[in-house]
Amino acid sequence: MKRKIYFLLVLWVVSACEQKERAVEELLRVPYISTVDDLERDFFLYLPKGYADEPEKEWPVIMFLHGNGERGNGKDELGYTLIHGPLYEAWIQKRDIPFIIIVPQKHMFGTDTLGISYIDNRTTDWIPVRLAEGVPERPKEGLSDQLMKGVVDMPVDSFPPNTASLRGWNNCEQDLMNIIKSVLTDYHADAKRVYLTGLSSGGYGTWYMASKHPETFAAISPLVGVGHPDMMAPIAEHQIGVWAFAGGKDNGARKEYFYAGMNRLQELGDSSVRFTVHEDMGHDVWTRVYGGNDIYDWFLGFSKE
Repeated sequence: MKRKIYFLLVLWVVSACEQKERAVEELLRVPYISTVDDLERDFFLYLPKGYADEPEKEWPVIMFLHGNGERGNGKDELGYTLIHGPLYEAWIQKRDIPFIIIVPQKHMFGTDTLGISYIDNRTTDWIPVRLAEGVPERPKEGLSDQLMKGVVDMPVDSFPPNTASLRGWNNCEQDLMNIIKSVLTDYHADAKRVYLTGLSSGGYGTWYMASKHPETFAAISPLVGVGHPDMMAPIAEHQIGVWAFAGGKDNGARKEYFYAGMNRLQELGDSSVRFTVHEDMGHDVWTRVYGGNDIYDWFLGFSKE
């Protein structure tokens, strides 16, 4: 009798251990033909830990739009999109982030001819590499000697005009929608839980895409990218969750520029509006936001009806 009990106990322990070992995460490069130039490009697709174990489960989806310095040809330059964002956290830092993550790469659109140093001088050494053991040291948050200051009211008529960028994500609109549709079709993805986030020019792209395709996104989080008040009506109408971030010391996407759009959202009745200013930070607010847990937990609170 004792031997039988011991044998059953061993089986239970072995079974419990096997259940704890979930399928490992995967990072895929998925090819597609761009509508911008009819050329083949790739996007990164991250499948989270445990994805292969539950074929009936539908996973939430995050699409991440990178900033100006990570654009490229979608092939041998795609690795630059690993430098920042949720994919850096999930793949490079090996965090258990339970989302399918989509990361496309924006075309150059002539940006490489403008003499921008962070594009002209970048090298593949900048691309982070996933280590076999452990994780690399995190980039440090940017430091600035600039003093923190209070918000200065800014009239709406002083707001930058709502003009689509000649070199922005708005030019990739159809590509982005095609990519989302293909992932929803080909993978175990939940169409009711598609989230969009981006930094800097990707923050502007986040506002733009949500305003043009509000039926697609349950929630968005634009970082240091301003949304014009004219964009807000479709976002409010579809009650998209919004959590925007600015840096108090950011001299580009200044925090003053955000209020007109955020207030417009509230005026239009969007019930899920958050605006966080990291007063001690400049433009690189993303290192703190994506490196934390709050944004991912917050996303999961939203689902399309």
